[in-house]
Amino acid sequence: MYSSEYKVRIRYADTDQMGFVYYGNYPIFYEIGRVEAMRSLGFSYKKLEDNGIMMPVLESRSKYILPAKYDELITIKTTITSLPKVKIHFNYEIFNETNKLIHIGETTLAFIRKDSMRPCRVPSEIIDLLNPFYNA
Repeated sequence: MYSSEYKVRIRYADTDQMGFVYYGNYPIFYEIGRVEAMRSLGFSYKKLEDNGIMMPVLESRSKYILPAKYDELITIKTTITSLPKVKIHFNYEIFNETNKLIHIGETTLAFIRKDSMRPCRVPSEIIDLLNPFYNA
């Protein structure tokens, strides 16, 4: 299983009137987690798109446990639970500054060819980078 962590400081613009992260902003943290997980693996979303493949979100789930607060440094832990085929599944755990779990999320994305808008298999380069984490 592949996991990575990335820290983000909560901006004032992320919060609601109570000083808590607005619930609709958590998918933005998921995207940050996904992009940085791929980057830490050695692959970028930009490279994927430059090669004619997009990854639209098909499904997203959230569970709010405790609020994230303005100016807090949160940690987004992103896990790719299994080797992808045509779809890829990400799990997210978000921790506050005291390392308390405050949020859980999941997304499922598909690999889609830009030119035809049809599903395609995950690029072999991504499989090659992920294989060591699943075939150890």
